[in-house]
Amino acid sequence: MHSAYGGQGLEDEDSGKMAQLQGRMGRNFQVMLDRSVPHIGRRWALFCVIVLIYLVRIYFLDGFYIVTYGLGIYNLNLIIGFLSPQTDPEADGPSLPTKGNEEYKPFVRRLPEFKFWYRSCKAFVTAFFMTFLSIFDVPVFWPILLMYWLMLFFMTMKQQIKHMIKHKYVPISWGKKQYGKGKGGGGAGGSVGAN
Repeated sequence: MHSAYGGQGLEDEDSGKMAQLQGRMGRNFQVMLDRSVPHIGRRWALFCVIVLIYLVRIYFLDGFYIVTYGLGIYNLNLIIGFLSPQTDPEADGPSLPTKGNEEYKPFVRRLPEFKFWYRSCKAFVTAFFMTFLSIFDVPVFWPILLMYWLMLFFMTMKQQIKHMIKHKYVPISWGKKQYGKGKGGGGAGGSVGAN
């Protein structure tokens, strides 16, 4: 219902402008993310800077260990997703070839590298801003949290490595294989496509 002074119309106009600004900022942010996809080294360097800033802040504040512990658990979960195949070989059967004459199927991650990077960065930035709120600074004995996190990390990694060995997959690739390069490399004349 509109008032006699037109107050409702101004509120609708302001919310419309705010929605437009939000949409424009969201699109600009998405364009920036899309442009960063091929720059893996730069993205991970940015991640290292974010982590370093967070760790320096935690060191000087000498607190927020619960936030850091939660951040560590979340990132451990992301690492597991990054190292795991998209389909579970135990539930769906083997998706990777088990014999030499079967068709090659590349390793597909449950959590792709870009999403892993983006979620980790977002988690560290969120945790950084949480350190400005004293409600999250719960006094705890941090060595116990560290020991518990290390125990979780090693137990989880042990289980993940056993899974990788059992199902014969390696979640890390070092790029595309190149044939014909180096000493004694295949074919006459070197690389493919060279005339």
